[in-house]
Amino acid sequence: MRIKKAVIPAAGLGTRVLPASKAMPKEMLPIVDKPAIQYIVEEAVRSGIEDILIITSRGKTTVEDHFDRSPELEERLLRAGKVEIYNEMVAISELANIQYVRQKETKGLGHAVLCAKAFAAGEPFAVLYGDDVILGETPACAELCAAYEKYGIGVAGIKPVPTELVTKYCSLEVEKIEDKLFKVSDMIEKPKPEEMFSNYSILGRVVLPSDIFDILTDLPPGANGEIQLTDAMKILAKREGMIGVEFSGERYDMGNKLGILKAIVQVGLKHPEVGAEFAEYLKTVKL
Repeated sequence: MRIKKAVIPAAGLGTRVLPASKAMPKEMLPIVDKPAIQYIVEEAVRSGIEDILIITSRGKTTVEDHFDRSPELEERLLRAGKVEIYNEMVAISELANIQYVRQKETKGLGHAVLCAKAFAAGEPFAVLYGDDVILGETPACAELCAAYEKYGIGVAGIKPVPTELVTKYCSLEVEKIEDKLFKVSDMIEKPKPEEMFSNYSILGRVVLPSDIFDILTDLPPGANGEIQLTDAMKILAKREGMIGVEFSGERYDMGNKLGILKAIVQVGLKHPEVGAEFAEYLKTVKL
């Protein structure tokens, strides 16, 4: 079954990147000349997604404004003869059918996904975490969707992380099926060192069957007193198994200051307008 719907949880407070996120949602922090969330939406669209639900929260109306039309700006651009940038601005509003719902309380990623129950309407759907920008030739979401279409069970985008960092993410029990594909039979969120299954963690992308909503509805709070999506996927994995896809792109954590800087450098070096000049500048930087 082809995946046509995607959910982007973007309701977090962004406390790790304060003060930048005090008045601006972290999802709107720019990577050169586009906000982080636009890269995520574009990845979904390149993966064949048609309908997107962005989970927002109080104070994040700028996210909605970004993907809306801006008549005053568009008129000014046309009057100035800036047709190319005008077309680019209009295209942002036409990327996909984008809807919004507010997560009224920050009860965790699992609770945010549960807010999408009516939107998914019994269909499998992709979840692209709002903190995670993944850059690469092949969209990570597309790689996961292909695995779901082949195996018909939940899929997680995974990567090995340094062992000392696994306790900040989750740890997966995996068995290799073929190149870059794994069977996932168990997982634990923010494990203690003695609880780790492996150094493979879920990083930013999953494709889930609609059964996940029934699991989330009855799920008790987990790590940090929040409804953890990992805890729901653990039940799913033990019940029917999941597939892990070691996606080919590079993931950047936009809730982390270093992650933001790395993304800016990566995009900046490949940018058609400033890439060459930026590369020359970096050669002059002295530590």
